[in-house]
Amino acid sequence: MPLPNRVTPYGLPERHPARACLLMGNRGTIHDARREIVRHHVGRRWIACALAFRGRHREPMPPGRWTALFFLDEAVAFAAGHRPCKECRRDDHARFMAAWNRGVGPARLVDEVDRPLHAERYARGKRLHVAGADDLPDGAFVELDGRACLLLGERAWGFAAGGYEASVARPRGDVVLITPPSLVRVLAAGYGPLLHPSAAEAA
Repeated sequence: MPLPNRVTPYGLPERHPARACLLMGNRGTIHDARREIVRHHVGRRWIACALAFRGRHREPMPPGRWTALFFLDEAVAFAAGHRPCKECRRDDHARFMAAWNRGVGPARLVDEVDRPLHAERYARGKRLHVAGADDLPDGAFVELDGRACLLLGERAWGFAAGGYEASVARPRGDVVLITPPSLVRVLAAGYGPLLHPSAAEAA
């Protein structure tokens, strides 16, 4: 049985056999000895990491160690509230911090990002926001008819664990925003997220 560590845009871990993930990450040790998810997060340091780094190998849910989470791509990781890891994705982290400074405000230390970001992404559950669809950049996730959808060009593409599918016309007017507003501003400031190949096919 697959482990319950594939993360949706809503930040919820789920079981799914698809292995179409481009990033992994963590938000602390959130599993128990049976390798079941028993808490949402530990702390504010939510990161998105490279799948491979310097030949390191670790079990996804070792006893008493942090829980490896997996994301379809970086747009999903952003929607869930994760930022690039400073160690294994050093260049992406530098691009991210530059875009944060342009789009959100001055930040030199990761805690100056994680603290305000945490307030936007979680409040006894996933925080959702309202935004004008016309002002949202590509790479943001919105909720349409109860489904998480990626904005890309003039279409909104439905999220699935194996890739993007079932597009509809890009919405107009106010929408439910899944991606935290600060990360939307990072996208708008020019940060290009790593997207699953199905997004390119969709575009």
